[in-house]
Amino acid sequence: MARVSLSERDICSKRITPAIVAAGWCLDSQIREEVSFTKGRIIVRGKLVSRGKGKRADYILSIKPNIRLAVIEAKDNTCSVGDGIQQALGYAETLNLPFAFSSNGDGFIFHDRTGLSSTPETFLALDQFPSPAQLWQRYCAWKGLDPRAGGIALTDYHDDGSGKEPRYYQISAVNAALEAIARGEDKVLLVMATGTGKTYTAFQTIWRYRQAFPGKRVLFLADRNVLIDQTMINDFRPFSGKMAKLSTQSKTVERADGTMVNLPLGLDRKRRIDPSYEIYLGLYQAITGPNEKDKIFREFSKDFFDLIVIDECHRGSAADDSAWREILDHFSSAVQIGMTATPKETEYASNIAYFGTPVYSYTLKQGIRDGFLAPYKVIKVHIDRDVQGYRPETGQLDRDGQEVEDRVYHAKDFDRRLVLDDRTTVVAKKVTAFLTESGDRMAKTIVFCVDQEHAARMRQALINENADLVAQNSRYVMRITSNDKDGLDQLGNFIDPEVSHPVIVTTSRLLSTGVDAQTCRLIVLDREVGSMTEFKQIVGRGTRVHEDTRKYYFTLMDFRGATSHFADREFDGEPVQVYVPTGTDPIFPTDTDPPPPGQADPIPPEPGDDETVLIDPIAGPTGGDPMRKVYVDGVGAMILAERVEYLDEHGRLITESLRDYTRKALKRRFASLDDFLKRWKSEERKQAVLDELAAEGLPLDVVAQELGKNLDPFDLICHIAFDAKPLTRHERAEGVKKRDVFAKYGPTARAVLEALLDKYADDGMMSFDDPKILKINPFAHMGTEVELMRAFGKKQDYLQAMRDLQAALYEESA
Repeated sequence: MARVSLSERDICSKRITPAIVAAGWCLDSQIREEVSFTKGRIIVRGKLVSRGKGKRADYILSIKPNIRLAVIEAKDNTCSVGDGIQQALGYAETLNLPFAFSSNGDGFIFHDRTGLSSTPETFLALDQFPSPAQLWQRYCAWKGLDPRAGGIALTDYHDDGSGKEPRYYQISAVNAALEAIARGEDKVLLVMATGTGKTYTAFQTIWRYRQAFPGKRVLFLADRNVLIDQTMINDFRPFSGKMAKLSTQSKTVERADGTMVNLPLGLDRKRRIDPSYEIYLGLYQAITGPNEKDKIFREFSKDFFDLIVIDECHRGSAADDSAWREILDHFSSAVQIGMTATPKETEYASNIAYFGTPVYSYTLKQGIRDGFLAPYKVIKVHIDRDVQGYRPETGQLDRDGQEVEDRVYHAKDFDRRLVLDDRTTVVAKKVTAFLTESGDRMAKTIVFCVDQEHAARMRQALINENADLVAQNSRYVMRITSNDKDGLDQLGNFIDPEVSHPVIVTTSRLLSTGVDAQTCRLIVLDREVGSMTEFKQIVGRGTRVHEDTRKYYFTLMDFRGATSHFADREFDGEPVQVYVPTGTDPIFPTDTDPPPPGQADPIPPEPGDDETVLIDPIAGPTGGDPMRKVYVDGVGAMILAERVEYLDEHGRLITESLRDYTRKALKRRFASLDDFLKRWKSEERKQAVLDELAAEGLPLDVVAQELGKNLDPFDLICHIAFDAKPLTRHERAEGVKKRDVFAKYGPTARAVLEALLDKYADDGMMSFDDPKILKINPFAHMGTEVELMRAFGKKQDYLQAMRDLQAALYEESA
């Protein structure tokens, strides 16, 4: 058979695979075909949610499972041998692989991305394909691995037999970490967006490290109890029998399968250490503190641990004087791996200065693009008191009968210095209205408040707005803060997808980091967020996709201007090192200092009109009595403005009106009204035009809701893009009936056509050519699908009638 007549699959099975196997690659363990490695981006159009197409490689070659070396893109023989090389290079870049191949069955184009070859791209005959040993040798040279280090880098991943595999970026992160350790690096930084599985990545890294160095002891540090408990019963479960929690408090935790497990403890009630375990997990608060007697970590010898993994390392270890750094300095001989979604970079603390440049980064933007993370909508709500400020009347008294200081109070003062309960009520009403209008009042929601007292008042306001659901279950709204034991006890239920209550939780900072709230659909910000690090962490509470509960996106409702961080170029960029003065440079940069030569100024000298000032929370007095809050009643507050922002096709937030954005996008697609009419008229299946627009992310259904008119997509496009006078669907349907275009058909056929017109007018149904429509009401009462189609003659006659019906609908316009 001529090769040119073979399909791509035939080319793979008959030409490419035999050539690879002949070069020494094992078909069972080293060659994988048609490997999907992304999920496909989630696209949200109003309430319609779809997935884009995921990326799939024709071949991925590995020296051992998950230790990948090369990608091959195959084409059929009508293409040239190199037609797939650019696609293969794109895949190799995503997968962080050094070698890319393209083939049409006649040979291979080989591209070496290591930079070590004088001719990076060459042609290879089928019998010249490199062997596993040859590519591994090149790989080790690229990574700087000597034979001993190469052996460490070849240690096995954990395989539980369930078929679960790490995602591609987790593989890249684990491999990068272990290769750095193999090269002798003792500090490693991994940057991975919230929701991408840092703990599972840590598990595989520790597993492989212990395969390379049997018997080595490991310390896993975190700063939230729930993080330790979740880790022990989930990702670290294969370490059972060898791991213990550094705590004196026994605890029983429920696994996902419903079984209960007692967490083993590495400390007795007298806080004495049990040295028999190999892996210890601990809260840094549990093993250190301000007093010498609290520093339990000193009971361990300095060389007791060989590997330390610091989860969410941005929260403590970056600062020289932090508690975590004290622990890290004590165990300075151990390899230390920092893991974070948001490396801290300020004048005072730097993860990069301590750990070094990240060996691997996977950002929020990448996670959304790949479909592993949920996209988001943003709703900005402006309250009149926040925007206009509040000045008390002369002699205005607070709730305690004391005169309120005469000055203008702004958003930064509310709920910190000055409490307006009417403002809290407005926020609670807006949150409740959003949940009600969304159709899901049981959507898990986190409301971030200024402090614990504000969280308590917000809880009360939300209870009053949702009295009906609170009457059914008192846990519908709860406050979860560090000082509220009843609330803390419900944290596990809130993050458990299987448990319905609590639904709405109010908090200040406890839930802003590290808690795996997979089903959180609404995040409400009613406090300023001055730190980019914390802002990224808060956004991360919503980015997890949970397909079982159909949670594919989330909404961020902002009452305090915190989402101005989206406009910051650092919001989702690569982590950067903060400028460090040297020589004669000032040790502490001032507001007026110009940027160093060649470096863009990250902060303009004055806030621009489009900025919201985000400042550090107002600090209370350093000593004496705590700051007193002033409560003023009866002031009133109202919504001044509300704005919904959308993500465009590039993932940027659109700040112009959706109607204007849609008009511009449509005019880019269709140069003129005539251009659109020709395209519409030439397409027998009108839905195909709408599908094309949907694929480009144009939310026509949302614009239709904004207009509040029952318009056909045809009229919507003509009206929005070209200012044509629109007809409603009812007007179009009535026009067809008045022209009596059904006269040539018998009674049954006319009844079907009139019913189709009614469904079009009422529901906007466009799939006239889909015979399955005849299986639903009212058609099901008229006869079977076959009987109704026979009323038109043959199936071809029925389909022609459907095309004629669509043509009649647009006859006057097109």
